[in-house]
Amino acid sequence: MGNGWKNRITDILGCDYPIILGPMRLITLGSMAACISNAGGFGVIGASGLSREKLIEEIKLAQSLTNKPVGVNIPVYRPNAMEALEVSIDMGVKAIYTSAGDPAKLIDKIKYAGLKVIHKVSNLGMARKAEAAGVDAVVAMGYEAGGHIGREGITTFCLIPVLAQALNIPVIASGGIGDANGLLAALALGAEGVEIGTRFVATNECPVPTFFKESLCAAELTSTVVLGKEAMPMRVLKNTIVEQTAGTGEAKTDQVLAQQEKADALYVGEGGNKHTSVMPCGQVAGLINDVSSVSDVLSQMINGTKSILDILNRMTSGGR
Repeated sequence: MGNGWKNRITDILGCDYPIILGPMRLITLGSMAACISNAGGFGVIGASGLSREKLIEEIKLAQSLTNKPVGVNIPVYRPNAMEALEVSIDMGVKAIYTSAGDPAKLIDKIKYAGLKVIHKVSNLGMARKAEAAGVDAVVAMGYEAGGHIGREGITTFCLIPVLAQALNIPVIASGGIGDANGLLAALALGAEGVEIGTRFVATNECPVPTFFKESLCAAELTSTVVLGKEAMPMRVLKNTIVEQTAGTGEAKTDQVLAQQEKADALYVGEGGNKHTSVMPCGQVAGLINDVSSVSDVLSQMINGTKSILDILNRMTSGGR
């Protein structure tokens, strides 16, 4: 894949390519994060749902599998956010990914420890607030993304250029990106990196059940639904349990999350099946047709940019 790309995101994170693993609760753990980092991207361990001991275990696992940096995602609203941050600092993690809350609550401790911090946002006001708090970059998440999303319904294509023009810190695009075309489009819009979740679920290394991966490959652009628009919007694959919860079509996130709290197996499908498991997923599932290795996904994404650029160069130079 060459010697990597250089920009502000690769400098901040210490990775070869500005392609970041989107953190997913109970899915993006140590082994998955290490795979992404070893392939040239930046792996992120999701701390949500992990005890102190389990987070330590997953960071240790990642560090045993790669000598490249990995990050930890910490939802600020979670009651164990500060504990997860202290563990991450103690374990030598170099970058913290904050989301779901005000990064200012954690920023002093992060900066005192000399770590980089990236915060996830879904609108301009949140982005400006995060920049003022002192974060190093923001992840701009469009409404088509999977898992927990913003309430405003702003798409990636519109969100990225607005933030890129308004902020002095770099922007990472999230939502609707799963191949070289999406990567280049995000960069063309002003992003300096991309966050990818759904496409990396459909990989050999992702620790979700086979039925989850097969459901992604079979999905169309219309195969997802947003639960809980009134509270904590979450985009998931449509299936029996989601439709039952949705009732008349307006699913309430707290109902689904209550089921998850009782049995987190619902989230990743342990002991469940494609009808009874809650499967977070973005609209980009409509572009996914195969399960392959993490390294293949990354290399195809990187190498594919050259042929697209060649076509665009020929077109913009009058076909010469």
